[in-house]
Amino acid sequence: MVGATADSLDRVGEVQADVLVIENDPDDPPGRLAGWLTAAELRLAVVRPHAGQPLPADLDGYAALVVLGGGQHSYPDPAGRPAAAWLADCESLLRKAVRHRLPTLAICLGAQLLAAAHGGRVAPAAAGPELGPALVARRDAAEADPLFARVPFTPDVFQWHHDEITELPAGAVLLAASTDYPHQAFRLGPAAWGLQFHIEPDPAMVAGWIATNPDLLARLGRDPAGLQAEAEAVLADLAEVWQPFAARFAALVRGELAGPRPDLPVLPAGDR
Repeated sequence: MVGATADSLDRVGEVQADVLVIENDPDDPPGRLAGWLTAAELRLAVVRPHAGQPLPADLDGYAALVVLGGGQHSYPDPAGRPAAAWLADCESLLRKAVRHRLPTLAICLGAQLLAAAHGGRVAPAAAGPELGPALVARRDAAEADPLFARVPFTPDVFQWHHDEITELPAGAVLLAASTDYPHQAFRLGPAAWGLQFHIEPDPAMVAGWIATNPDLLARLGRDPAGLQAEAEAVLADLAEVWQPFAARFAALVRGELAGPRPDLPVLPAGDR
């Protein structure tokens, strides 16, 4: 994590930190994103509910929110039980962030929680799991988006998800799509972005995901060593696109980059 320090990554609950980072899964830490944001002069406070650390009740004192991915589902199991007890609290914080126009970046599971928290729908991906390096296509609306306007038309991304957002929340702006998974990136309100794909993995993170999913890879006919090699080959290209993206997010947090002013419907009351 270039540019990140143990101190900057473990100030859990200290409201003077710029960015609250919610780590939902020990296998999906902030990764390279931590270094990119700290290099862009943001301080990070990482809270790890998977390790028993409680989420804050509100976002007072924070200038931004980042919600990471994880192996959980954003919807209950067939018996109606939540995938993880804290995910409802995470959705509550996402609603507060959108309502108060707090700059927010939600990745993979985080994007699914952002959508579900605002009336969108998430379900098992109809095309099956999407794993490994891939391309997504930028949509026309990205031209007016402060973070996506400078993203290439078909940027490299890294995918690792079983579920997909099947319906975006009312008023959400679609920013990137792909053939089998149409909701790859979106913005909700003027300052909350959801990315179905990953931008943060480093080689160790990818190796961990591969090592913990041998049966899935065998079922999909994917060679673990080949997948690791594919991932490492594209990481430099990922950084070329997504480190500047992270820097633009940081500039927005610092008030140096203006966000869009879309005509969006008023979001429902609650979780103020």
